[in-house]
Amino acid sequence: MDIRPTNSELEILNVLWRRGPSSVREVHNILDKRRKTGYTTVLKLMQIMAEKGLVTRDEQNRAHVYSALPAESETQRNLVDDLVDRVFGGSAHKLALHALGSKKATPAELAELRKLLDDLEEQV
Repeated sequence: MDIRPTNSELEILNVLWRRGPSSVREVHNILDKRRKTGYTTVLKLMQIMAEKGLVTRDEQNRAHVYSALPAESETQRNLVDDLVDRVFGGSAHKLALHALGSKKATPAELAELRKLLDDLEEQV
């Protein structure tokens, strides 16, 4: 699935990835703590997301329960691929250099990156 969620849809997906299956009320309560959001706005967004295939809706109970359809890693991969293509001319190298140059990585993150690079070199 290669559907790019909007920023608002991504906020909802993040709630569902963290909490698991949730009602509109539960998602709304979490989002409303971050910034004031109307219940009906969240409801409408989640209905649209169901039509787009971003969430599934279990209608067995009175309160419909929604689940994120794409895995978080799949969505991240699609968004990064899009970013690399649109912003960095298809160059993962440029993206990595920019990301590492603009944010300080922890020693553990650097070790993980070194391992990834070693693994990739072995595949060549």
